[in-house]
Amino acid sequence: MSKSAIKAALLQVHSVIGVLLALLWAVVGITGATMAFEDEIQASLNRHIMHVDPSAAPRLTPDELIARLQAAGDFGKASAVTMSSDPSAAARIRLARSEGGTRPTSVYVDPYDGHVLGSPRAEDFFATVRKLHRWLLVPGDGNGYGRKLTGTAAICLIVMLISGLVLRWPHRVRSVKVWLKPNLALRGRGLHRSLHAVIGTWVLPIYLVMALTGLSYSFEWYKAGATWLIAGHVAKTAAMQPKAPMAPRGSAASEDNSETRPLAFDRVWATFLQQDGSYGRALLTMPAGNGTIVRVRSWARDASLDTVRDEFRIDAVTGHVISADRYADKTFGERVLASVLDIHRGAILGWPGKLAFMLAAATMPLFTITGYLLYLSRRRHRRVTQRPPIGSLVPGE
Repeated sequence: MSKSAIKAALLQVHSVIGVLLALLWAVVGITGATMAFEDEIQASLNRHIMHVDPSAAPRLTPDELIARLQAAGDFGKASAVTMSSDPSAAARIRLARSEGGTRPTSVYVDPYDGHVLGSPRAEDFFATVRKLHRWLLVPGDGNGYGRKLTGTAAICLIVMLISGLVLRWPHRVRSVKVWLKPNLALRGRGLHRSLHAVIGTWVLPIYLVMALTGLSYSFEWYKAGATWLIAGHVAKTAAMQPKAPMAPRGSAASEDNSETRPLAFDRVWATFLQQDGSYGRALLTMPAGNGTIVRVRSWARDASLDTVRDEFRIDAVTGHVISADRYADKTFGERVLASVLDIHRGAILGWPGKLAFMLAAATMPLFTITGYLLYLSRRRHRRVTQRPPIGSLVPGE
Protein backbone atom coordinates (compact mmCIF):
# COMPACT_ATOMS: atom_id res chain seq x y z
CA MET A 1 0.00 0.00 0.00
CA SER A 2 1.36 3.41 -0.95
CA LYS A 3 1.98 6.24 1.50
CA SER A 4 -0.81 8.29 -0.04
CA ALA A 5 -3.29 5.44 0.43
CA ILE A 6 -2.22 4.98 4.05
CA LYS A 7 -2.61 8.69 4.75
CA ALA A 8 -6.00 8.73 3.03
CA ALA A 9 -7.18 5.86 5.25
CA LEU A 10 -5.80 7.57 8.37
CA LEU A 11 -7.51 10.82 7.40
CA GLN A 12 -10.80 8.98 7.07
CA VAL A 13 -10.39 7.36 10.50
CA HIS A 14 -9.27 10.67 12.02
CA SER A 15 -12.26 12.52 10.55
CA VAL A 16 -14.92 9.98 11.50
CA ILE A 17 -13.75 9.60 15.11
CA GLY A 18 -13.37 13.36 15.43
CA VAL A 19 -16.87 14.10 14.15
CA LEU A 20 -18.39 11.54 16.53
CA LEU A 21 -16.48 12.43 19.70
CA ALA A 22 -15.34 16.03 19.34
CA LEU A 23 -18.13 17.47 21.47
CA LEU A 24 -17.57 14.88 24.20
CA TRP A 25 -13.84 15.70 24.30
CA ALA A 26 -14.69 19.39 24.53
CA VAL A 27 -16.89 18.75 27.58
CA VAL A 28 -14.22 16.61 29.25
CA GLY A 29 -11.56 19.23 28.48
CA ILE A 30 -13.51 22.20 29.83
CA THR A 31 -14.52 20.36 33.01
CA GLY A 32 -10.95 19.17 33.55
CA ALA A 33 -9.64 22.73 33.18
CA THR A 34 -12.30 23.94 35.62
CA MET A 35 -11.11 21.49 38.28
CA ALA A 36 -7.39 22.19 37.80
CA PHE A 37 -7.15 24.66 40.69
CA GLU A 38 -10.20 23.49 42.62
CA ASP A 39 -8.33 23.26 45.95
CA GLU A 40 -6.93 26.76 45.62
CA ILE A 41 -10.31 28.21 44.61
CA GLN A 42 -12.13 26.53 47.48
CA ALA A 43 -9.47 27.63 49.96
CA SER A 44 -9.85 31.22 48.78
CA LEU A 45 -13.66 31.19 48.87
CA ASN A 46 -13.91 29.48 52.25
CA ARG A 47 -11.00 30.93 54.15
CA HIS A 48 -13.36 32.46 56.71
CA ILE A 49 -14.74 29.05 57.79
CA MET A 50 -11.68 26.86 57.29
CA HIS A 51 -9.63 28.54 60.02
CA VAL A 52 -10.20 29.26 63.72
CA ASP A 53 -8.31 31.03 66.45
CA PRO A 54 -5.95 28.57 68.18
CA SER A 55 -6.88 27.73 71.76
CA ALA A 56 -5.19 26.08 74.73
CA ALA A 57 -8.30 23.96 75.27
CA PRO A 58 -8.17 20.32 74.15
CA ARG A 59 -9.72 19.60 70.79
CA LEU A 60 -12.83 17.45 70.62
CA THR A 61 -12.78 13.90 69.31
CA PRO A 62 -14.63 13.03 66.06
CA ASP A 63 -17.65 11.60 67.89
CA GLU A 64 -17.85 14.63 70.17
CA LEU A 65 -17.80 16.93 67.13
CA ILE A 66 -20.58 14.93 65.48
CA ALA A 67 -22.65 14.98 68.69
CA ARG A 68 -22.33 18.78 68.90
CA LEU A 69 -23.32 19.06 65.25
CA GLN A 70 -26.40 16.87 65.69
CA ALA A 71 -27.45 18.95 68.70
CA ALA A 72 -27.17 22.13 66.60
CA GLY A 73 -29.70 21.04 63.99
CA ASP A 74 -30.91 18.43 61.53
CA PHE A 75 -27.76 17.80 59.52
CA GLY A 76 -28.33 14.09 58.92
CA LYS A 77 -25.85 11.26 59.35
CA ALA A 78 -22.12 11.96 59.25
CA SER A 79 -20.24 9.90 56.68
CA ALA A 80 -16.70 11.26 57.07
CA VAL A 81 -14.64 13.53 59.31
CA THR A 82 -11.45 15.41 58.48
CA MET A 83 -9.19 16.17 61.44
CA SER A 84 -6.07 18.32 61.38
CA SER A 85 -3.07 18.67 63.67
CA ASP A 86 -2.92 22.37 62.82
CA PRO A 87 -4.36 24.22 65.85
CA SER A 88 -5.83 26.89 63.55
CA ALA A 89 -7.55 24.50 61.14
CA ALA A 90 -11.27 23.77 61.39
CA ALA A 91 -12.59 20.22 61.34
CA ARG A 92 -14.75 19.17 58.41
CA ILE A 93 -17.69 16.78 58.64
CA ARG A 94 -19.09 15.25 55.47
CA LEU A 95 -22.76 14.37 55.57
CA ALA A 96 -24.81 11.62 53.96
CA ARG A 97 -26.85 12.67 50.95
CA SER A 98 -30.38 13.85 51.58
CA GLU A 99 -33.17 12.83 49.20
CA GLY A 100 -34.33 16.35 48.48
CA GLY A 101 -30.87 17.89 48.59
CA THR A 102 -31.99 20.26 51.36
CA ARG A 103 -29.05 19.55 53.68
CA PRO A 104 -25.48 20.67 53.00
CA THR A 105 -22.96 18.15 51.70
CA SER A 106 -20.43 19.07 54.39
CA VAL A 107 -19.83 21.63 57.11
CA TYR A 108 -16.83 23.06 58.92
CA VAL A 109 -16.94 23.05 62.72
CA ASP A 110 -14.75 24.55 65.42
CA PRO A 111 -12.51 21.72 66.72
CA TYR A 112 -12.54 23.21 70.26
CA ASP A 113 -16.25 23.69 70.96
CA GLY A 114 -17.96 22.08 67.97
CA HIS A 115 -20.02 25.07 66.86
CA VAL A 116 -20.88 25.17 63.16
CA LEU A 117 -18.77 27.57 61.10
CA GLY A 118 -20.61 27.09 57.82
CA SER A 119 -20.92 25.05 54.66
CA PRO A 120 -18.22 25.50 51.98
CA ARG A 121 -19.06 27.53 48.92
CA ALA A 122 -18.79 26.02 45.42
CA GLU A 123 -18.70 22.47 46.81
CA ASP A 124 -21.81 21.33 44.95
CA PHE A 125 -20.65 23.09 41.80
CA PHE A 126 -17.33 21.25 41.71
CA ALA A 127 -19.05 17.97 42.61
CA THR A 128 -21.29 18.34 39.55
CA VAL A 129 -18.33 19.29 37.34
CA ARG A 130 -16.45 16.22 38.58
CA LYS A 131 -19.37 13.92 37.77
CA LEU A 132 -19.64 15.47 34.31
CA HIS A 133 -15.91 15.04 33.74
CA ARG A 134 -15.70 11.44 34.90
CA TRP A 135 -19.14 9.99 34.14
CA LEU A 136 -20.89 12.56 31.90
CA LEU A 137 -23.68 12.80 34.53
CA VAL A 138 -24.87 9.36 33.46
CA PRO A 139 -27.02 7.72 36.19
CA GLY A 140 -25.12 5.32 38.42
CA ASP A 141 -22.02 7.50 38.70
CA GLY A 142 -18.95 5.24 38.91
CA ASN A 143 -21.11 2.11 38.74
CA GLY A 144 -22.91 3.19 35.57
CA TYR A 145 -21.78 3.07 31.97
CA GLY A 146 -20.61 6.69 31.96
CA ARG A 147 -17.10 5.71 33.01
CA LYS A 148 -16.97 3.25 30.10
CA LEU A 149 -17.94 6.04 27.71
CA THR A 150 -15.18 8.33 28.93
CA GLY A 151 -12.73 5.42 28.86
CA THR A 152 -13.65 4.60 25.26
CA ALA A 153 -13.28 8.29 24.39
CA ALA A 154 -9.79 8.25 25.95
CA ILE A 155 -8.77 5.27 23.77
CA CYS A 156 -10.11 7.05 20.69
CA LEU A 157 -8.19 10.17 21.69
CA ILE A 158 -4.96 8.16 21.64
CA VAL A 159 -5.83 6.98 18.13
CA MET A 160 -6.49 10.59 17.12
CA LEU A 161 -3.15 11.76 18.51
CA ILE A 162 -1.18 9.08 16.66
CA SER A 163 -3.06 9.47 13.38
CA GLY A 164 -2.85 13.27 13.58
CA LEU A 165 0.91 13.12 14.10
CA VAL A 166 1.34 10.87 11.08
CA LEU A 167 -0.91 13.03 8.91
CA ARG A 168 0.99 16.24 9.64
CA TRP A 169 4.49 14.70 9.43
CA PRO A 170 6.35 17.40 7.44
CA HIS A 171 9.01 17.01 4.77
CA ARG A 172 11.40 19.11 6.87
CA VAL A 173 11.19 16.99 10.00
CA ARG A 174 14.05 18.75 11.79
CA SER A 175 12.56 22.23 11.39
CA VAL A 176 11.29 23.49 14.75
CA LYS A 177 9.48 26.32 12.96
CA VAL A 178 7.49 23.89 10.83
CA TRP A 179 6.46 21.84 13.88
CA LEU A 180 5.66 24.57 16.39
CA LYS A 181 4.87 27.86 14.61
CA PRO A 182 1.35 28.40 13.26
CA ASN A 183 0.99 30.40 10.06
CA LEU A 184 -1.29 33.22 11.18
CA ALA A 185 -1.01 34.95 7.80
CA LEU A 186 -3.30 32.33 6.26
CA ARG A 187 -7.05 32.72 6.03
CA GLY A 188 -9.96 30.31 5.94
CA ARG A 189 -9.23 26.62 5.61
CA GLY A 190 -5.47 27.16 5.65
CA LEU A 191 -5.59 28.98 8.98
CA HIS A 192 -7.88 26.37 10.49
CA ARG A 193 -5.55 23.60 9.39
CA SER A 194 -2.47 25.42 10.73
CA LEU A 195 -4.05 26.04 14.15
CA HIS A 196 -5.41 22.50 14.35
CA ALA A 197 -2.09 20.88 13.47
CA VAL A 198 0.42 23.12 15.26
CA ILE A 199 -1.43 23.61 18.53
CA GLY A 200 -2.23 19.91 18.42
CA THR A 201 1.51 19.26 18.36
CA TRP A 202 2.01 21.52 21.38
CA VAL A 203 -0.51 19.67 23.54
CA LEU A 204 0.03 16.16 22.17
CA PRO A 205 2.33 14.99 25.04
CA ILE A 206 -0.07 16.36 27.66
CA TYR A 207 -3.13 14.80 26.02
CA LEU A 208 -1.30 11.50 25.78
CA VAL A 209 -0.50 11.58 29.52
CA MET A 210 -4.10 12.55 30.33
CA ALA A 211 -5.54 9.73 28.24
CA LEU A 212 -3.18 7.03 29.49
CA THR A 213 -3.69 7.91 33.15
CA GLY A 214 -7.41 8.54 32.80
CA LEU A 215 -7.97 5.03 31.47
CA SER A 216 -7.11 3.57 34.89
CA TYR A 217 -10.35 5.10 36.24
CA SER A 218 -12.50 3.57 33.51
CA PHE A 219 -11.33 0.00 33.00
CA GLU A 220 -10.25 -2.48 35.68
CA TRP A 221 -8.36 -4.56 33.10
CA TYR A 222 -6.28 -1.52 32.19
CA LYS A 223 -5.57 -0.71 35.84
CA ALA A 224 -4.58 -4.32 36.53
CA GLY A 225 -2.30 -4.38 33.48
CA ALA A 226 -0.65 -1.09 34.44
CA THR A 227 -0.10 -2.36 37.99
CA TRP A 228 1.52 -5.55 36.73
CA LEU A 229 3.67 -3.65 34.22
CA ILE A 230 4.86 -0.86 36.54
CA ALA A 231 4.81 -2.46 40.00
CA GLY A 232 5.41 -6.06 39.00
CA HIS A 233 2.33 -7.50 40.70
CA VAL A 234 -1.43 -7.57 40.32
CA ALA A 235 -3.55 -4.87 41.90
CA LYS A 236 -4.38 -5.40 45.56
CA THR A 237 -8.02 -5.70 46.48
CA ALA A 238 -9.44 -3.85 49.42
CA ALA A 239 -9.78 -5.72 52.67
CA MET A 240 -13.11 -7.48 52.92
CA GLN A 241 -15.64 -6.10 55.34
CA PRO A 242 -16.22 -8.52 58.22
CA LYS A 243 -19.82 -9.46 58.64
CA ALA A 244 -21.59 -8.15 61.68
CA PRO A 245 -22.55 -10.86 64.23
CA MET A 246 -25.95 -12.38 63.56
CA ALA A 247 -28.60 -11.78 66.18
CA PRO A 248 -31.29 -14.37 66.92
CA ARG A 249 -34.23 -14.08 64.58
CA GLY A 250 -37.05 -12.11 66.06
CA SER A 251 -34.92 -10.31 68.62
CA ALA A 252 -34.87 -6.53 68.90
CA ALA A 253 -31.25 -6.45 67.77
CA SER A 254 -32.06 -8.32 64.57
CA GLU A 255 -34.87 -5.89 63.81
CA ASP A 256 -32.68 -2.78 64.02
CA ASN A 257 -29.04 -3.62 64.62
CA SER A 258 -27.90 -0.27 63.20
CA GLU A 259 -29.77 1.63 65.92
CA THR A 260 -28.65 -0.52 68.85
CA ARG A 261 -24.99 -0.59 67.85
CA PRO A 262 -24.20 2.43 65.67
CA LEU A 263 -20.66 2.71 64.38
CA ALA A 264 -18.54 5.42 65.94
CA PHE A 265 -15.26 7.10 65.03
CA ASP A 266 -13.56 7.44 68.42
CA ARG A 267 -12.26 3.88 68.69
CA VAL A 268 -10.88 4.15 65.16
CA TRP A 269 -9.40 7.55 65.97
CA ALA A 270 -7.62 6.25 69.06
CA THR A 271 -6.15 3.33 67.08
CA PHE A 272 -5.04 5.62 64.29
CA LEU A 273 -3.23 7.98 66.69
CA GLN A 274 -1.25 4.98 67.94
CA GLN A 275 -0.27 4.19 64.35
CA ASP A 276 0.50 7.74 63.18
CA GLY A 277 0.91 10.35 65.87
CA SER A 278 2.72 12.79 63.57
CA TYR A 279 -0.07 13.21 61.02
CA GLY A 280 -0.85 16.57 59.47
CA ARG A 281 -4.37 15.84 58.27
CA ALA A 282 -6.54 12.73 58.49
CA LEU A 283 -9.77 11.75 56.74
CA LEU A 284 -11.96 9.09 58.41
CA THR A 285 -14.62 7.62 56.13
CA MET A 286 -17.47 5.40 57.28
CA PRO A 287 -18.06 2.20 55.31
CA ALA A 288 -20.92 1.93 52.87
CA GLY A 289 -23.69 -0.50 53.74
CA ASN A 290 -23.42 -2.71 56.82
CA GLY A 291 -19.62 -2.98 56.94
CA THR A 292 -17.60 -2.11 60.03
CA ILE A 293 -14.22 -1.12 58.53
CA VAL A 294 -13.45 2.59 58.54
CA ARG A 295 -10.92 3.87 56.01
CA VAL A 296 -8.44 6.40 57.33
CA ARG A 297 -6.27 8.42 54.96
CA SER A 298 -3.54 10.57 56.48
CA TRP A 299 -1.19 13.18 55.05
CA ALA A 300 2.06 14.43 56.55
CA ARG A 301 2.36 18.05 57.65
CA ASP A 302 4.62 18.89 54.70
CA ALA A 303 2.69 16.89 52.07
CA SER A 304 2.29 18.89 48.87
CA LEU A 305 0.48 16.23 46.82
CA ASP A 306 -2.88 14.68 47.62
CA THR A 307 -1.73 11.21 46.56
CA VAL A 308 1.28 11.15 48.92
CA ARG A 309 -0.57 9.64 51.86
CA ASP A 310 -0.86 6.64 54.16
CA GLU A 311 -4.02 4.57 54.27
CA PHE A 312 -5.33 2.43 57.13
CA ARG A 313 -8.38 0.23 57.43
CA ILE A 314 -9.55 -0.11 61.02
CA ASP A 315 -12.46 -2.10 62.43
CA ALA A 316 -14.78 0.34 64.19
CA VAL A 317 -16.12 -2.38 66.52
CA THR A 318 -12.87 -3.92 67.75
CA GLY A 319 -10.41 -1.11 66.96
CA HIS A 320 -8.08 -3.59 65.25
CA VAL A 321 -5.99 -2.50 62.25
CA ILE A 322 -7.08 -4.58 59.27
CA SER A 323 -4.47 -3.17 56.89
CA ALA A 324 -1.85 -0.42 56.80
CA ASP A 325 -0.61 0.93 53.48
CA ARG A 326 2.21 3.39 54.13
CA TYR A 327 3.58 5.55 51.34
CA ALA A 328 7.14 5.27 52.68
CA ASP A 329 7.03 1.49 52.24
CA LYS A 330 6.01 1.61 48.58
CA THR A 331 8.41 0.78 45.77
CA PHE A 332 9.08 3.30 43.02
CA GLY A 333 6.54 1.63 40.74
CA GLU A 334 3.91 1.59 43.48
CA ARG A 335 4.51 5.28 44.12
CA VAL A 336 4.01 6.02 40.43
CA LEU A 337 0.71 4.13 40.50
CA ALA A 338 -0.36 5.91 43.69
CA SER A 339 0.33 9.26 42.00
CA VAL A 340 -1.81 8.60 38.91
CA LEU A 341 -4.28 11.39 39.75
CA ASP A 342 -1.53 13.96 40.31
CA ILE A 343 0.12 12.87 37.05
CA HIS A 344 -3.25 13.07 35.28
CA ARG A 345 -3.74 16.72 36.24
CA GLY A 346 -0.10 17.81 36.11
CA ALA A 347 0.18 18.41 39.87
CA ILE A 348 3.24 16.15 39.98
CA LEU A 349 5.13 19.11 38.41
CA GLY A 350 3.82 21.67 40.90
CA TRP A 351 1.66 24.66 40.01
CA PRO A 352 3.43 25.20 36.62
CA GLY A 353 2.42 21.67 35.64
CA LYS A 354 -1.17 22.22 36.77
CA LEU A 355 -1.28 25.46 34.77
CA ALA A 356 0.10 23.77 31.63
CA PHE A 357 -2.38 20.90 31.90
CA MET A 358 -5.24 23.32 32.57
CA LEU A 359 -4.43 25.39 29.47
CA ALA A 360 -4.07 22.24 27.36
CA ALA A 361 -7.46 20.96 28.56
CA ALA A 362 -9.05 24.36 27.94
CA THR A 363 -7.92 24.30 24.29
CA MET A 364 -9.88 21.13 23.52
CA PRO A 365 -12.87 23.13 22.13
CA LEU A 366 -10.44 24.73 19.64
CA PHE A 367 -9.87 21.32 18.05
CA THR A 368 -13.61 20.69 18.05
CA ILE A 369 -14.29 23.91 16.14
CA THR A 370 -11.36 23.73 13.70
CA GLY A 371 -11.92 20.01 13.18
CA TYR A 372 -15.55 20.51 12.20
CA LEU A 373 -14.64 23.43 9.93
CA LEU A 374 -12.00 21.34 8.16
CA TYR A 375 -14.40 18.42 7.79
CA LEU A 376 -17.12 20.62 6.29
CA SER A 377 -14.68 22.35 3.93
CA ARG A 378 -13.44 18.97 2.66
CA ARG A 379 -17.01 17.89 1.98
CA ARG A 380 -17.72 21.10 0.07
CA HIS A 381 -14.50 20.71 -1.91
CA ARG A 382 -15.38 17.09 -2.73
CA ARG A 383 -18.85 18.06 -3.97
CA VAL A 384 -17.37 20.78 -6.23
CA THR A 385 -14.75 18.47 -7.74
CA GLN A 386 -17.30 15.71 -8.34
CA ARG A 387 -19.85 18.08 -9.99
CA PRO A 388 -20.35 17.35 -13.75
CA PRO A 389 -19.19 20.01 -16.22
CA ILE A 390 -21.73 22.74 -16.95
CA GLY A 391 -21.79 21.84 -20.64
CA SER A 392 -23.18 18.40 -19.90
CA LEU A 393 -25.99 19.86 -17.84
CA VAL A 394 -27.49 21.84 -20.74
CA PRO A 395 -27.73 19.73 -23.92
CA GLY A 396 -27.01 21.51 -27.20
CA GLU A 397 -24.84 24.26 -25.77
